[in-house]
Amino acid sequence: MTENAQQQPSAPDSELPTQYAPADVEGPLYERWVERGYFEADAKSEKPPYTIVIPPPNVTGSLHLGHAFQHTLMDALTRRKRMQGFESLWLPGMDHAGIATQNVVERELGKEGKSRHDLGREEFVERVWQWKEEYGGKILGQMRRLGDGVDWTRERFTMDEGLSQAVQTIFKRLYDDELIYRAERIINWCPRCLTAISDIEVEYQDDDGELVSMKYGEGDDTIVVATTRAETMLGDTAVAVHPDDERYKHLVGKLIKLPLTDRSIPVVADEHVDPEFGTGAVKVTPAHDPNDFAIGQRHGLESLTVMDERGVITVHGPFEGLDRFEARSAIVAALRADGRIVAEKRPYVHSVGHCSRCKTTVEPRLSMQWWVKVAPLAKAAGDAVRDGRVKIHPQEMEKRYFDWVDNLHDWCISRQLWWGHRIPVWYGPEGEVVCVGPDDEAPTGEGWTQDSDVLDTWFSSGLWPFSTLGWPEQTPDLKKFYPTDVLLTGHDIIFFWVARMMMFGLYAMDGEVPFKTIALTGLVRDQFGKKMSKSSGTAVDPLDWMNAYGSDAVRFTLARGANPGTDVPIGEDWVQASRNFANKIWNATRFALMNGATIEGELPPAEQLSATDRWILSRLNKTVSQVDALYDDFQFAKLSDALYHFAWDEVFDWYVELSKTTFMAGGEPAKVSGRVLGEVLDVTLKLLHPIVPFVTETLWTTLTGGESVVIAEWPKDSGFRDTAAEKEIETLQQVITEVRRFRADQGLQPGQRVPARLTLTGTALAPHEAAIRQLLRLQPEGDTFAATATLPVGGATVALDLSGTIDVAAERKRLAKDLAAAEKEKAQATAKLGNEAFLAKAPDNVVDKIRGRLSKADEDIARIKNQLDGLPEA
Repeated sequence: MTENAQQQPSAPDSELPTQYAPADVEGPLYERWVERGYFEADAKSEKPPYTIVIPPPNVTGSLHLGHAFQHTLMDALTRRKRMQGFESLWLPGMDHAGIATQNVVERELGKEGKSRHDLGREEFVERVWQWKEEYGGKILGQMRRLGDGVDWTRERFTMDEGLSQAVQTIFKRLYDDELIYRAERIINWCPRCLTAISDIEVEYQDDDGELVSMKYGEGDDTIVVATTRAETMLGDTAVAVHPDDERYKHLVGKLIKLPLTDRSIPVVADEHVDPEFGTGAVKVTPAHDPNDFAIGQRHGLESLTVMDERGVITVHGPFEGLDRFEARSAIVAALRADGRIVAEKRPYVHSVGHCSRCKTTVEPRLSMQWWVKVAPLAKAAGDAVRDGRVKIHPQEMEKRYFDWVDNLHDWCISRQLWWGHRIPVWYGPEGEVVCVGPDDEAPTGEGWTQDSDVLDTWFSSGLWPFSTLGWPEQTPDLKKFYPTDVLLTGHDIIFFWVARMMMFGLYAMDGEVPFKTIALTGLVRDQFGKKMSKSSGTAVDPLDWMNAYGSDAVRFTLARGANPGTDVPIGEDWVQASRNFANKIWNATRFALMNGATIEGELPPAEQLSATDRWILSRLNKTVSQVDALYDDFQFAKLSDALYHFAWDEVFDWYVELSKTTFMAGGEPAKVSGRVLGEVLDVTLKLLHPIVPFVTETLWTTLTGGESVVIAEWPKDSGFRDTAAEKEIETLQQVITEVRRFRADQGLQPGQRVPARLTLTGTALAPHEAAIRQLLRLQPEGDTFAATATLPVGGATVALDLSGTIDVAAERKRLAKDLAAAEKEKAQATAKLGNEAFLAKAPDNVVDKIRGRLSKADEDIARIKNQLDGLPEA
């Protein structure tokens, strides 16, 4: 039915231990895979390529559940493609993480009583490199623990020599094409890290602040404005109102007195102002607010910077030298004393941006920075998705992507740090500006200096899909493995990393996309769907779970929750359940091997197989087809669930149990079933391998004697289907399930044997009598048999002698009570569903719930009546 691995051994190479111990298996197995080069990709191979580049984790980082989640899915994709015959490359690496890494090393210096300025730039950067070599990359070892099948021979770092050349090359090209420029604009500024930071490095949270309403001007020329940042009023250069606001038309164009200063500022009319919000008038501080800066540009206003890089006030005597928050209180007090405060609201809860690295409140600040002109790049990134060259999955995420790339502002790429790619621009003594490419000589001589800033970390990581393959050189790797096939990443960075890779990839690679599919995942949450956090005690170290339950259990739990684009709730009890699944696979395979499961020899033709054998092979091929379709649609949760139920329910429970009588009987039928069971296990373990690689490797090599399931051939759907056999076994399952339920309802112990008469003549169940009796603990009827309960099910009749085992009168009374409750439930549900007024108002989920109650009530009524019919008269 399916092809096996390259080898056809005569027998398993070893016996399995009685229990699966992940800690004893996982580490040695992974090292063996790496030593044998299974994950290494060959650029000279004639196999079709399949490429995924890893979202590079920060060099300062350690494995968290989000990493484990995405890495599990990427590993599953590449392992499957490798088994399908692709030259599969999953390329690893790390990001230098400018701010994060510099902060770590600065903290270490602080313990020595030093700052980076004590060392100087060159010595500090050398110190960072030393830290990176000694402590960085902790996450790489943790990736091995998870089982990441990455090509370690191609590991890259965003500051290594090749990637540095790529950064300098693309900067030079963009500069020459006038897509990089230097200008004074408003940026996010961290007064602690002393650098501009990107939007993604700003975390917003609700803070308690104050909303102060202040009166500007005198007499009839007064106007009231409100602010949460009173200290910035020292830099106000206008008040703005809406052009159509009749309340202020007499003031537009006039100068009014700015309190606490000796300046007068104009009132300007600007459509940005919302006349319905507050007083309909806003203070304009172009140097300290992005919206105000835009207003200032439109009206030619002066931009006055009133704070230095540390957030200290630099103007107006009484407040000069105060920290911004100290100045806020002092300025409000001074305004209050001057009779300028109209209203104060505190606490006033509002959203405030904080630096994600040090948690300092971010300050919008006018600053001279380097920028990328994104309009043409963003258009190309949008067009690539619109014309189908790049698919976004799930498709509904396209709107978010377009909302972002269609409205991108120019990107600030300079950072006031020492660790990172230094901007390759030199300034001359006469105001010269020279951009230097990797093959250019930097200008020398007196008065020439290099720009002191470094590039935003996202600039170098935006080149990741092609710089890691050797660009700008036209390497064999670049030719073979670009464009990459899938970018799998969280939907939370679609705006930042994904968009930048699209822009740079299309620009650098002459319009060739960096990846064919963007597969977006959700974020890992706790079991209640809430964000995990250290402060709330819900953050989980995945290594703790790996130590307790094994890496396979963690991987399977994460994959089973991975619905495209939606968040993934996870709890420890779910990991325990996945550990139980791994144990089930182990124990069932061990039982199978002890009972002759083998892949030796050809699989017998269908006509020589029992209905049970044909049923499981039919279900097996359907599962192969189903899993392939779900992989291609990135439906990890559904394919994991399909594999779980096929393996546990159909193979390990039903098929193994139904085959036990055949194995016990021995002879040729037992050999045939052993061969079928071997085939089913071979394919099932291969299907499971990409998600649970360790346990499947151990079991598959033991079953087949093959070298490794990592390089085994992925199963193919042979097309074999046997609808009749599937229907026959479904009927058999129905009989066994119904009788088991009846036994349980009567209070019989699972192992308690009961005399029974089976009437199977004329049904497809006749060949299964031995299995039915074995599974239901039914002994022969004997001479004194008296049918006290008769169950018609699946076209057969099962008569049981329950004399002496139950109180028939009490059982009838109990069942009658249960029947009355089920009928009452049905009547209530029916009444609600028949009420048009209720249906018109009730939410869909409520109506669906009531329909479910009705369906359940119908099932209960039928079941209870069946049980009553099976009981003798009291």
